[in-house]
Amino acid sequence: MTTKILISRRSIQLLRILVSGIFLVAGTNHLLNIEKTAKRIEQASFKGIAYFFGEPQWLIVLSGIAMVSAGFLFLIGYKTKWAAMVLLAVLIPITLTVQVGQITTLGPLFKNIAILGGLLFFIMNDTDNLLK
Repeated sequence: MTTKILISRRSIQLLRILVSGIFLVAGTNHLLNIEKTAKRIEQASFKGIAYFFGEPQWLIVLSGIAMVSAGFLFLIGYKTKWAAMVLLAVLIPITLTVQVGQITTLGPLFKNIAILGGLLFFIMNDTDNLLK
């Protein structure tokens, strides 16, 4: 049984805009600072996850393109569910590679977990039709 709840349209728009920001900034950073980002991967405890998917420099460029393009679509509310799925697919390996294993600084890990929750909200709810 599906229960309907009322949610402010503005709160959904605000959540979408705020969540998209980190992907636009991070994606741009990936594209403008490939070597610096590659060094972060190289220093990561679980860098093997990144190497499993390919050469880090290529992964950085691809993830940067994905974050900027899907982040922009997410920002403007176009194909929100699909954009959220792309962003989630990029966020999980980044989180596992860079954030997990940094036991001394759990803040970035839980930041990513919170972002994951925001993306899951848009994946699990048809907000595109809600806002029209």
